[in-house]
Amino acid sequence: MLTPGRAGTPRRLLVAAGLALLVALSGVPASAARPGDPGAECPPGQNDCSVWDDDPGVPGDPGGGGGNTGGGGNTGGGGGAAKCQWNGRVIPCYDDVLGWFNTGDGCYYKLAEPQPTAPEGKQWYLQTCNGGDLGAQTVVLRDGPPPGYGAPPDPEELARRALASISLLPPRIAVAPRRSKGPGLVGLPVWMWASKGPNYFGPLTKSASDRGLTVTITAKVDSIVWDMGDGQEVTCHGPGTPYDAKGGLAGRPSPDCGYDGGYQRADTYRVRATTHWSVHWETGDGSPSGELPQIRTSNTIPIQIQELQVVAR
Repeated sequence: MLTPGRAGTPRRLLVAAGLALLVALSGVPASAARPGDPGAECPPGQNDCSVWDDDPGVPGDPGGGGGNTGGGGNTGGGGGAAKCQWNGRVIPCYDDVLGWFNTGDGCYYKLAEPQPTAPEGKQWYLQTCNGGDLGAQTVVLRDGPPPGYGAPPDPEELARRALASISLLPPRIAVAPRRSKGPGLVGLPVWMWASKGPNYFGPLTKSASDRGLTVTITAKVDSIVWDMGDGQEVTCHGPGTPYDAKGGLAGRPSPDCGYDGGYQRADTYRVRATTHWSVHWETGDGSPSGELPQIRTSNTIPIQIQELQVVAR
């Protein structure tokens, strides 16, 4: 006979900022930094992560106490204006003060203002050479603009600039059963879920503008793929439902994100989840448009599974 356990008290564990600083200064790999919960790990390249714990219970044991551990992971983003190179260094292809860069001679060009008197068909340009060295400026007379002059901004680069200004956070994940509150059993369902919120699942909208062109991005998660640690993956299309040991679904499979058949042998498994973001961008008139797919991966959390023990009398 199974005896219902007492539900645990909700609590939240935060990794101290000093731990992250110590790891960064000592050069210890991020994966070696362990928060208070022995099962929490920071993902590669992340020096700190948080652990959250809400004691949801154990599926298959409707009254049992349980919980979850999870953590923040790698954040990311990239973008900015179009880039050019000169003498091995990266410089912007367009500068608000200097104008447009000509890779052929390493000079920026901008129409001189006011425009001095010039022969018919010619114009005076402010020329800044040596990759934008302000000590090498002069005014030159040209028959026409140099290569690359007046090129419109790249809409995809503007989209990346907008993407760099928002935070697409990795999922903060939870599972039930949870090792620290008692093991699960072979063949019983496992529940998985992740934090809700726009920075975790979207939608997020942001715009970037340059020289009269505005590009708007909309970012949202299309799916979250759970690596169950036993060679199996489960794909869900939302954050999932937190397990409630006292709820009407206690002991049953998750309604929207679960490993329904459970694990097939006793062991301790490490679960990780990856969110797949769709970042759609488009200009003001809707054309052109494109996609900048992104992924974010959580830390790993443990889940302990045991064999069901039958006592014969």
